[in-house]
This record gives sequence, structure tokens and C-alpha cells, in this order.
Amino acid sequence: MCLDEKKRQAYLALIESRLDRKRVQHTLGVEKEAMRLVRRYGGDMEKAQIAALLHDVAKKIKKKEKLNLAQIYNIEIDPVSRQDPGLLHGPLAAEMMRRELGISDPDILNAVRYHTTGRENMSRLEKIIYLADLIEEGRDFPGVEELRELAEEDLDTAL
Repeated sequence: MCLDEKKRQAYLALIESRLDRKRVQHTLGVEKEAMRLVRRYGGDMEKAQIAALLHDVAKKIKKKEKLNLAQIYNIEIDPVSRQDPGLLHGPLAAEMMRRELGISDPDILNAVRYHTTGRENMSRLEKIIYLADLIEEGRDFPGVEELRELAEEDLDTAL
């Protein structure tokens, strides 16, 4: 079952207040692709939709503020993330979802937390959000078409 439309609209209002137009369009593309992948590979459509809509909610926070928030939220800042605080937007988004929206489902939170970096032993939802973010229709980079084809054939091969 998909997300209740009233809740979806509330999430859209939140992301529209925190992201620029281009990032909102990307987010809608990730939502569309995540729903397609869930239909293809199974899973919980509502969880996928929530994770897809909120995965970049912390994307536009300034780098210095990302580092400050990570410390406040007790998020581990590894040397790579300290060098490139943009990588913290996934863990920060997951923590913001937990604190601000009361979302406590670990699969949703982990899908958002690891949507950029991935990790070992990812759940199906984590894989779907990771790939949806990478191959949504607005993405244009060398090899994206091949990835889209692989995602159609096998989730793990595409990863």
C-alpha cells in the first residue's frame, strides 16, 4: 500500500521548505523509481515512498552546520565525512526523521542513512533507495543507462 496522500503532501511540503526546486524534482524522481523497483522486486511500498521522499531532507544544510549537527546528534564522523561533510546528509536526514517526524522504523531510517554510501548486508529497501537515488530519470552520467538496465534484471548485480 502506498503512503496516505495527506501524509505524502505533508512530506512534500517539508522537502519543498528545505530543498531547492532542482532537488525537489530529483526527490520526486527517486520516489517514482523506488516505487517501480518495489513493484519489480517486492517490499513495502509505503516504507519505500517515505524513504524516497525524505532521503535528501538534510542535503542543503551548510557543511559546517552538518558537522555541528552530527556532533549534537552523536553521529560518528569518520575521516572521510570530516573531509567531505556532504556525506553526512544521509545520517543527518535519518536522525531528523526520527527526531522531528517520529519515524522509528529501522529499515526506513537505514535506507535513508546509507542511501549515499551503502554498506554491507543492505536490506532490500536499502538497496532500492540506494539504486533509485542513483538511476532516477533525472540522472545523466556515463553508464547510467547500463545501470538502469542492470537494475531491471537484478538488484544485486546493479549494486
